[in-house]
Amino acid sequence: MPDAAAPTNAAPPAALRRQRLTRDAALPWITTPCVLLGLIAVWEFYVVEFRVSALILPRPGAVWEAWVEMLHSPRAWHHTGMTVYATLAGFAWAAVIGVSLGVVIARVRWLELTFNPFIVATQVIPKVALVPLFVLWFGFGITSKVVVAAVLAFFPILTNTALGVKSIEEGHRDVMLSLNATRWQVFRRLELPSALPFILTGFEIGIVLAIIGAIVGEYLGGNAGLGHLLIARLNAFETADMFAVLIHMSILGFLFYFSIGVLRKVLIPWHASARLKV
Repeated sequence: MPDAAAPTNAAPPAALRRQRLTRDAALPWITTPCVLLGLIAVWEFYVVEFRVSALILPRPGAVWEAWVEMLHSPRAWHHTGMTVYATLAGFAWAAVIGVSLGVVIARVRWLELTFNPFIVATQVIPKVALVPLFVLWFGFGITSKVVVAAVLAFFPILTNTALGVKSIEEGHRDVMLSLNATRWQVFRRLELPSALPFILTGFEIGIVLAIIGAIVGEYLGGNAGLGHLLIARLNAFETADMFAVLIHMSILGFLFYFSIGVLRKVLIPWHASARLKV
């Protein structure tokens, strides 16, 4: 007969969950560099083995040297600053207007029914096709790039905010109202905390689209910024420098996305998504 009081070595579910979360958080720091090194090795092998022209595809070492040289160039940092400013300014406008309008639309039914067809119609329009129009309206300066970045980032923030506010259980809202809570108290203590995971998801999408919008605006109608620098390198057939600019853009986009992940951990540490994000 088995001893009912025999000790067991099984870890409690909470401990197993913590171990799994720790392992999942550490895994990308090991696998991602390995995959990156593998891709660089394949790139080097392909260029050397097939004798690809440096004008078509430079070797990784040449791209690295071009990027390091770019990091020491004040002119390159000037272009980087212009792109960062256009991205952050456009994202800020999109965040303020998108969150405000999303909350209002989610709380007022007739506004949602009225504006929903217009929101859907404007989302299906290819925003990049509007860049020449924005350049015509706002000129070749920084304003047109901010507008493009804001327009691209606006809709995911708006839709995610509205979805987050609408996803709140009506029973929770009824409990707050039964306790004589004001509309502001309901929003601050219930709607906003519950909608924050959705809003931050919209921010993650929006910040990526904002930098895309800023760079595309610089492609088509700019005299400064990383997009303009990339086109200048293309016109000069400096392929290694083009790849260096692309790497610079990618790192910049990753830093923006990472900053939203940090913001998620700060604002909603209690939510499951905060434990899964970088």
